[in-house]
Amino acid sequence: MAQGWPFFLLVLFSSYVSNHLVNGERVFLFPQSHKVSSIVSKRYRTAYHFQPPKNWINDPNGPMYYNGIYHEFYQYNPNGSLWGNIIWGHSVSTDLINWIPVEPAIERDIPSDINGCWTGSATIISGDQPIIIYTGADKENRQLQNIVLPKNKSDPYLREWTKAGNNPVIQPVGPGLNASQFRDPTTGWIGPDGLWRIAVGAELNGYGAALLYKSQDFLNWTRVDHPLYSSNASSMWECPDFFAVLPGNSGGLDLSAEIPNGAKHVLKMSLDSCDKYMIGVYDLKRDTFMPDSVLDDRRLWSRIDHGNFYASKSFFDSKKGRRIIWGWTNETDSSSDDVAKGWAGIHAIPRTIWLDSYGKQLLQWPVEEIESLRRNEISHQGLELKKGDLFEIKGTDTSQADVEVDFELTSIDNADPFDPSWLLDVEKHCREAGASVQGGIGPFGLVVLASDNMEEHTAVHFRVYKSQQSYMILMCSDLRWSSLRSGMYTPAYGGFFEFDLQKERKISLRTLIDRSAVESFGGGGRVCIMARVYPVVLVDDGGAHMYAFNNGSTTVRVPQLRAWSMSRAEHK
Repeated sequence: MAQGWPFFLLVLFSSYVSNHLVNGERVFLFPQSHKVSSIVSKRYRTAYHFQPPKNWINDPNGPMYYNGIYHEFYQYNPNGSLWGNIIWGHSVSTDLINWIPVEPAIERDIPSDINGCWTGSATIISGDQPIIIYTGADKENRQLQNIVLPKNKSDPYLREWTKAGNNPVIQPVGPGLNASQFRDPTTGWIGPDGLWRIAVGAELNGYGAALLYKSQDFLNWTRVDHPLYSSNASSMWECPDFFAVLPGNSGGLDLSAEIPNGAKHVLKMSLDSCDKYMIGVYDLKRDTFMPDSVLDDRRLWSRIDHGNFYASKSFFDSKKGRRIIWGWTNETDSSSDDVAKGWAGIHAIPRTIWLDSYGKQLLQWPVEEIESLRRNEISHQGLELKKGDLFEIKGTDTSQADVEVDFELTSIDNADPFDPSWLLDVEKHCREAGASVQGGIGPFGLVVLASDNMEEHTAVHFRVYKSQQSYMILMCSDLRWSSLRSGMYTPAYGGFFEFDLQKERKISLRTLIDRSAVESFGGGGRVCIMARVYPVVLVDDGGAHMYAFNNGSTTVRVPQLRAWSMSRAEHK
């Protein structure tokens, strides 16, 4: 049963050391002195998020499915756990969850990549020919596009790759083009004229652009006289991605196949330390992308993820007919910590990505294969969370879990008014409207990786607002009390999504807890928040707690709560 603790007293907002008794329980209002264990502990390594055995990784590169094998390439430093000496690491899998590392795919050994083998994409041409195009840096730090092909296509793991003799195949030439801001080519697609196309992220005349190139054979490229799309609202676009989606259909589309009527296109770019996207139409006659709406303030552009998630890359999975996306999640400790640990960086869980039925928002959900790691299900039905209630979720590995909760609103009459200015800085609003601040409807959600006295905890929660025409749901992942360690980056991440509460009173939350990773999906994947945390409780005894809570004035029901312990995936 729910405990009648005023949860807002458990959150540590006091600026002084003070103890109180609440319902007979001793509550700390400020973190007490604590001996902080070493960051080097293996308990911070994730158990089922992708990471190689050691060293630095960043962007996922060239994901593809070929001859029964999934390939995951990634930016990798073979010499240490800080960024530098970047080559392409390579791992293979049959299920997107368990990975086998193989030999590096691309190393720095020609003039056009001697200073780094940077991000790129894989395309399968002529039905069975994988080809990778990637960015290299020369001695002058010009960014150049290069090609590699598998040395032996019959090798199921494609262990060896050979560089094209005409590298670099694309050089940074042309008016207004910055040679040091010209990188990360997309997967290729075929136009109605039978020619291949790619887009390259660039700074053009000081603004962000996806430059368009055409080729007949994928080896010799010509720049089109106009970009696929550009915007004067931002500068350089990193890691562009371009793909087709069908409203309301969770299946994926192959961009080089015939695109059905009614399909939309998505242009994604990485900037401002996050991944943003536009939905629109690809005009075949003009060879341009036309967004459905153009927002001058890029703070309002839609985001793939509202947390620690960058340089995402998607691919069409021909095995299951879906589009999959995943991104890089960096460490939020210090560089010296990473050196001591000997590793840095993970990748988010691969997600199926599709377009909602209204054609306005991308939805994401962890690939179904992750469920193969679930063990020891625990389930609760019919819970009722009144104001201040805190229900402990027991019987599962709280440091390595998959949790699904439905929150049902008993009333929508008490929703606080929505202020559109909050959209300009959602993180600021999450800090001001944290889990300790009582609202009309919410905050309600989960508290994970919590110590006995709540001096450490991470809160993932919702709050409901009424706008003029609809209801807006705020989802926050608040890391401000996630660790007693000093020097950690502990923001309060957040995002808003629209929700028709007149038709549907249930708001879902799924959270994947994986040691130092907390990856959450709200409202059926309308808002996703990836976070990194380093709680001391994880190292000291592993006895972290997990709760469902409500701190709003309106009672919230939980018709269904399920949680599983998660087994370790193979990354060796």
